[in-house]
Amino acid sequence: MENKIQELTEKIYAEGVEKGNVEAARIVEEAKAKAADIVNNAKAEAEAIVAAAEKKAAELEEHSRSEIKLYGVQAVSAIKTEAANIVTDSVTKAAVKEALAGDALKALLVKIAERWSADEQLVISTSEADELKAYFAKNAKALLDKGVTIEQVNGKKAQFSIAPADGSYKVNFGEGEFEAFFKAFLRPQMVELLFS
Repeated sequence: MENKIQELTEKIYAEGVEKGNVEAARIVEEAKAKAADIVNNAKAEAEAIVAAAEKKAAELEEHSRSEIKLYGVQAVSAIKTEAANIVTDSVTKAAVKEALAGDALKALLVKIAERWSADEQLVISTSEADELKAYFAKNAKALLDKGVTIEQVNGKKAQFSIAPADGSYKVNFGEGEFEAFFKAFLRPQMVELLFS
């Protein structure tokens, strides 16, 4: 009988060990599956974060490029306007000074008085307009041939010069001056992004 009890005990023990091994294997497989799910979810989340960051970076780059292009156009326009203002002011001052110095102003006033009546408009004839245009073109060229220096554009310090070169005119400026001038047109966060 003792043999039977021993066999029965061994059989129960073997079945318990087998059931324990099966349960342990199931728990290990479940843990592996959960670990794989956690890793896959983490990878997917990381990929989503990277994709969102890349999208945001691309949008920022696109906006930055658009703003830089816009501010570049504005800077060039401001420089052109300031150059035109300087040339026009210089030519106009010279023309007025010359007109006041001689009999030209008197002759012009006599012409105005002769042609002007209460009901009529004063009209400058084509030949007079052409003369006026030629006068200003000649004086503008003479001024530009001497060279023009622009020290301020839209109330901001700048150091640009326009000088004759190869039959036309060349705008000169230093890198530092242009950077400082260009910064003035950029919004503060663009300045920080680009120059810090």
